[in-house]
Amino acid sequence: MALLWWIVGVIILLVLIVIYYFNRFAVLENRIDNSSGQIDVQLKKRADLVPNLMESVKGYMRHEKSIMTEVTNAREVLMGAGANMQNKLKAGDALQGVLGRLFALAENYPNLKASDTFIQLQNELSAIEDRVAYARQFYNDSVLDYANLFATFPGNVFANMFGKKQKAYLKITEAERKVPKVQF
Repeated sequence: MALLWWIVGVIILLVLIVIYYFNRFAVLENRIDNSSGQIDVQLKKRADLVPNLMESVKGYMRHEKSIMTEVTNAREVLMGAGANMQNKLKAGDALQGVLGRLFALAENYPNLKASDTFIQLQNELSAIEDRVAYARQFYNDSVLDYANLFATFPGNVFANMFGKKQKAYLKITEAERKVPKVQF
């Protein structure tokens, strides 16, 4: 009889371990999906601010048609980037680069720089950039936790048993790795 209770105890323990690892993978996958969604939200907020920004600078920068076209095109690329996170981030980074050039050109227009609307939009975009960077970091931290569970014993056994696949980190492009050239 004692042997039977011992066997039942071992079986219950094994079932609890399986449940723990199944739930742990589920929680980490949900956290990765959530952080990916947060990046989407911030990229969309950035794209949604662009028309307001363009409207506020239109009156001041009549002679800067090419940058206006570039900003509009970059926004359209971001809005049509699809579900692939790397494509969205690449399009978002391209939009941010064009917006950076727009803000640099705005330096030539003192009245624009003094505009409350322009300043507010510039501050909102800056805050969104911070949130995008934080969301990217949170995503990669979540992928790290998942990868650690996936790579360690007995997590790797359960990952294979549950048919789990590795998740990819968000990486910066080679262009982003280059040191910016500063000229005076």
